[in-house]
Amino acid sequence: MADHADEVIVADETPGYQPPAQKSVEEILKADAEDESLRKYKEALLGTADPTLLEVFPNDPRRVIVQKLAILVDGRSDVEIDLTGDIEELKKKNLVLQESCQYRVKIYFYVQREIVQGLKYVQQSYRAGVKVDKNTFMVGSYGPKKELQSYTTPVEDAPSGLLARGTYNIKSLFTDDDKNEHLKWEWKLEIKKDWE
Repeated sequence: MADHADEVIVADETPGYQPPAQKSVEEILKADAEDESLRKYKEALLGTADPTLLEVFPNDPRRVIVQKLAILVDGRSDVEIDLTGDIEELKKKNLVLQESCQYRVKIYFYVQREIVQGLKYVQQSYRAGVKVDKNTFMVGSYGPKKELQSYTTPVEDAPSGLLARGTYNIKSLFTDDDKNEHLKWEWKLEIKKDWE
């Protein structure tokens, strides 16, 4: 069997797409400073005119801090995974989904200090060491805020049938247009005939 442990996870590239040049919050605020209505609009978007107030965790140098992942299934309680602790422990736990159920993945994160352009969530699924699926979700560009922000993937159908049941190893990556790896983690999803 092929071993996926050393496989590099990367976001899919869009041919011809060139990300815009990165500008600091300070540069954006200073541009067109003489236009009062534009200045107020920018402050409304960013929440403040002072970029130093856009730090959620002043001692953490990261711009994007991923907090948790949730599996959302209509009619059931959300199942959450804390991504702030030891992410190596996630490999030891199985999240259970009933076969053929519809679910979504929701990522909660903070953005601090600067605008982050082109956030992406990449998810690669493996079964018995073989890659069976890869999805790259364009999350979008986010400005720094003190509030927790989130992104929810479109609805997906869990695999179904006798051969689809079992454990899937999932590699996840939260990245951006500049190829910064904000967080990379692995977790397990177990597809069963019934909920446990």
